Amino acid sequence: MNKPNVDDILQQGIHGAKEIKPEERKKFLGTIRERVEFALTQSQVRENKVYQEIQDICKKHNGVHMYLNGHVDYRFLSKYVKLAGANNIEYTIVTNKDHNSDLGLVLAFDHAIDKDDIFVSKVRPVLPQQKSTEKKGLFSLFKKTFKK
Repeated sequence: MNKPNVDDILQQGIHGAKEIKPEERKKFLGTIRERVEFALTQSQVRENKVYQEIQDICKKHNGVHMYLNGHVDYRFLSKYVKLAGANNIEYTIVTNKDHNSDLGLVLAFDHAIDKDDIFVSKVRPVLPQQKSTEKKGLFSLFKKTFKK
């Protein structure tokens, strides 16, 4: 490893220690992508219910850390704060005044896990009875006519 020169020491004193992957840390609320187990967008966090995938991980893994976006109103974060407390999961509310990530919640470990699919899908399966209740008649014809 290279020995720091005077300029490096001065720059660190002025600007602070160099951060690894600063853009990635902004996006993932202070952590890096390779450590992330699951992530939710801000709009997903604003939904009324807690995502089952998040509940399951919090119950299974006590080594996970929850990062919450401080730009999201606390009334939406509170259900996840309660979930973290109930499962003894550490959490941090991150407010970056220079950047507002589109993510609302990140569950991450303190080590790399390199999981491929970290985003929880917003699409919920449609139940069979919901499909069959589609209105017939003029509405259905109108819908088919203007379908792209």
